[in-house]
Amino acid sequence: MIGLRHITVRFGKREILNDISADIAGGRITAVMGPNGCGKTTLLRCVGGLMQPTGGDVLIDDNPVGSYSARALAQKVAFVRQQAQTDLDFSAFEIVLMGRNPYQKRLQNESKADWDIVEQCMRQTNTWHLRFAKPNQMSGGELQRVMIARALAQQTPVLLMDEPVSNLDIAHQLEIMRLLRNAKEKTILIVIHDLNLALQFCDDLMLFHGGSLLYQGPIAGGLTPENIREVYGVPSHAAEGRIIYDY
Repeated sequence: MIGLRHITVRFGKREILNDISADIAGGRITAVMGPNGCGKTTLLRCVGGLMQPTGGDVLIDDNPVGSYSARALAQKVAFVRQQAQTDLDFSAFEIVLMGRNPYQKRLQNESKADWDIVEQCMRQTNTWHLRFAKPNQMSGGELQRVMIARALAQQTPVLLMDEPVSNLDIAHQLEIMRLLRNAKEKTILIVIHDLNLALQFCDDLMLFHGGSLLYQGPIAGGLTPENIREVYGVPSHAAEGRIIYDY
């Protein structure tokens, strides 16, 4: 469903991504991992059409991302940013309802079906009780879950998530990851730093190091002590299906 063809991104003389090529399987959760500044967020922004790579092409359903209109792309790809917006003067329900905008014609009001989708997504993310709250009345974790509900309400086949659970407590991290695990029809790229959480819930791994793709494939085959030491400089070992840090 997603194809990366020689993606290169440079900011001035600094090269963020260097000749990245990969095919990302549909209907699976791919963890995008690596140290800070290695190009993970940049990759998601290129896939989502939020920025143009310096070189190469991103394909969705064999079509370049740039060939889609904004409306058509919004029906293909939803994006959950690393930092939830806090300057929105709307209720949580209204924010999630924005996820239905790509399906509205000009001057068309939302339908009962749209409202039902919003309620379903808010209940799935445990945010229905926040439906009347404004962003300044919610914690950072609550607002992040509202933004995840908005992305789910967009009902796209591709979901891009940039550290979506980093601001959540353990219970809500597990809740969101289980929800994604059950979204069998979606192709999900998720930037995540918790190696064990990724190992438990993700199917595949794209492991970046120094702007290059060090590994792509099944996640268990990529989160090895050798790769973890090379990428993060941290000694570790595997025990009972978990990664233990040797500190």
